[in-house]
Amino acid sequence: MDIDLDAQHFATQQRFVERVNKLTGGKKAYVFIDEIQRIENAGLFLKGLYDRRLPYKWLATGSGSLELKEKISESLAGRKRNFFLYPVSIFEFAAFRLNTQISQIPGLLSTDAVTEEQILLQYLCYGGYPKVITSTDEQEKWEVLVEIFQSYIERDIQVLLKIEKSQALIVLLQLLAHRIGRLINYQDLAQMTNLSVATVKHYIWYLQNTFIVEELTPFFTNKEKELVKTPQYYFVDPGLRNYLLNTRVVTVLSPDFGFLFQQLIFYILQALVVNTVATLHYWRTQNQAEVDFVLRDGSRVLPIEVKATTMTKPQVERSLRSFIETYHPEEAWVVNRSLSKTILIENTKVRFLPWYEIQTL
Repeated sequence: MDIDLDAQHFATQQRFVERVNKLTGGKKAYVFIDEIQRIENAGLFLKGLYDRRLPYKWLATGSGSLELKEKISESLAGRKRNFFLYPVSIFEFAAFRLNTQISQIPGLLSTDAVTEEQILLQYLCYGGYPKVITSTDEQEKWEVLVEIFQSYIERDIQVLLKIEKSQALIVLLQLLAHRIGRLINYQDLAQMTNLSVATVKHYIWYLQNTFIVEELTPFFTNKEKELVKTPQYYFVDPGLRNYLLNTRVVTVLSPDFGFLFQQLIFYILQALVVNTVATLHYWRTQNQAEVDFVLRDGSRVLPIEVKATTMTKPQVERSLRSFIETYHPEEAWVVNRSLSKTILIENTKVRFLPWYEIQTL
């Protein structure tokens, strides 16, 4: 729908079907329609195609996620499946860089600490947007990130969402970028952006629904002793987060390397629970004991502590021990960069896992 010669075939359903029939000879085919949100009444248009029971699978894509959902969801109830395309994962990135299969990544990185660090730092610096990954040098990667962010602000925010105070939104994004993996105080964010608390929450809702940030809520069973409301936020792509803070270099000595590594583990874990009933949280008590992530699957809980270091021996800190003593989980994880080992604390099996092994579980 961005190409005039193609767009003319969408004037009516019949005209479009005739065009597809000509291209396919009426045989079974997959038909991709890009930027579908540009079609007037896109949902009804697709509904009409579906109800004709033609020998085609229709795949409708669009870069404006909110606009796409707004225009097609209601009309296609019971007739569609939604697919959310996130940035390239670090495992896909490593497979691309090393010219191998994802299944081979754990074996390769476990025996080559230099390559493990190179892959990790490249991804934590520039992220997983495809055009960024395929750009040939650092300056081009940065320019692509600039273009992605400016397009997002101009299209999704100023035009589609009609947010007039786009500068306040940028300040809010920068504040969230500084606070990945930390507790969020909406009142503080409101004061620093000159917005109301309600507007801050409204803007963050838009950021979540346009795949810029993700919310992590607390895990609790005791409202008197554990945090129950305060969320944390992580950026969907580390490259975009770094662009907001003008961070062009990431090393293991960078002040925020630990939080960037924690953000990476958040998205690896998110991939484990997607399309399941399991949920991901963090845990913190009023006494400041904290576990980075808690994966909850029904009555089963899995606490996960993140250490952005090359551990050489198993070490379980007080906070994770406190969680184990309180909830007695069958298993707990300590995700790090190198150590693979299992120990027993009480009746809990504590597994020390390099980040690249999570993909195999």
